[in-house]
Amino acid sequence: MRTKQEYIDGLSRMKRNVYFNGERIDRADEIQMACLNTIGTTYDEALKPENQDLCTAISHLTGERINRFNHIHQNKEDLHKKQDMTRMLCQKVGGCIQRCMGIDSTNAVYNVSYEADKMNKGETQYHENFKKWLTRFQTEDLVAAGAQTDTKGDRMLRPAEQPDPGAYVRIKERTKDGIIVEGCKLHISEASVADEILVFPTRALRKDDSDYAVAFAVPADYDGLKQVVTIHNLREREHFPRGFAHGATDSYLIFDNCFIPWDRVFLAGEHQHGGVLALLFALFHRHSYSGCKPAIGDIMLGTAALAAEANNVHKAEHVREKLAEIIMTTELGYAAGYTASDLGKPEVYIPGVGFKPYGPGSYIPHSIYCNVGRCLSGEAVYREAEMLCDISGGVVATFPHEKDFVNPETGELLMRYTKRNPNMAVEDQAQLWRYMGDVLCSAMGGITNMGNYHGGGSPIMEQIAITTQYDIESRKKLVRYIAGMSGGDREALADKIEK
Repeated sequence: MRTKQEYIDGLSRMKRNVYFNGERIDRADEIQMACLNTIGTTYDEALKPENQDLCTAISHLTGERINRFNHIHQNKEDLHKKQDMTRMLCQKVGGCIQRCMGIDSTNAVYNVSYEADKMNKGETQYHENFKKWLTRFQTEDLVAAGAQTDTKGDRMLRPAEQPDPGAYVRIKERTKDGIIVEGCKLHISEASVADEILVFPTRALRKDDSDYAVAFAVPADYDGLKQVVTIHNLREREHFPRGFAHGATDSYLIFDNCFIPWDRVFLAGEHQHGGVLALLFALFHRHSYSGCKPAIGDIMLGTAALAAEANNVHKAEHVREKLAEIIMTTELGYAAGYTASDLGKPEVYIPGVGFKPYGPGSYIPHSIYCNVGRCLSGEAVYREAEMLCDISGGVVATFPHEKDFVNPETGELLMRYTKRNPNMAVEDQAQLWRYMGDVLCSAMGGITNMGNYHGGGSPIMEQIAITTQYDIESRKKLVRYIAGMSGGDREALADKIEK
């Protein structure tokens, strides 16, 4: 496994195809360092002996110890540990750990490439191609960005109906040596600091959309690929440093007649599997949210409690109610993810059919509970921000700048007049209000809330998944029996629920 510095050094050697604010930048540019430090935490923690069981695993391909972020889930314990690892690491950095896209996309493609080969009766080698790529990915301890979301053009039109055929990434041409692709993937987290880009569809596809049923992997500095990146950093501190400065990046990935050799192609035209791959990645990623969102809930809880203490209102009834609400949302989200892990099997849920075996035997979390946990916690982010705003008051928005606290003409006066609770050090109160300004009033704070709400799928997508996959009909039959209506067969119903 690599060290954090080896990871950063590897990025420094890559070709410059990352564009930021009109210029090409090096991946190890100082402006990306907060994000590099965030992802670097996954390397630091994995090398600590006390974290070996949680942050590493044994590869089923090589038998070697690898970083858990590069692992294919072999049992429900792997799912549990991925969730707990994500929560622990997100607590350490104060937000998204920025590496979940790799583990979630690799687990999805691993299963779908196998099923596509099975459907093609051995005429394709997608799964073997992927296993070769995965072996290198694990052995070299690489970071992968999962590139799913397309620009989508006119949202009322399907991919093949778009006026611009590049509104979704597509196969433009097939050759004996590979495929040529064009299009753009957007909102792609960590792509500017990733070693590899793993591309796959964003939606269900029809036969006419076959050119859009494409999955492949390329190095992040690959010829024909341009990245236009947005970098999310907090305002620099000069005198009162943060304990940890979290950072993140998102890229538009532009594939401009990009040639992909066949040994890096994992799906090429099998439209039946495009939607499954999109949904399976979303499922794994929503499961990851049952680790990261509870961690963010932990941070929100601690922030709200400290704000109440700084204002000396921590014993007020309305504060207790708000803290209880944050705790309930946090732990319900975690519990749903834990249940999804515990009920995990090498199966997928097919609406109208039920659970069916899927893939070569790796474990997939239970769909209903993944979606329930993600939906509950995703919808709560603005409510939690509202509670922080209510408890803290206006001081967060108007707190003086750092230099005013070190200016001899204003510093001592500010320390006097910003003090609230006499039992909390005034220096700690000031640091708390600065941090809450990061959370509630900064550009990154707003971007983080958008990501926490929409990342892994907006709540409406989870609601659709829940209502289409849940067995509502059996519950209707239950009520029909209890109410004495026609069509109530309690014994058949009980047998179905037990199964």
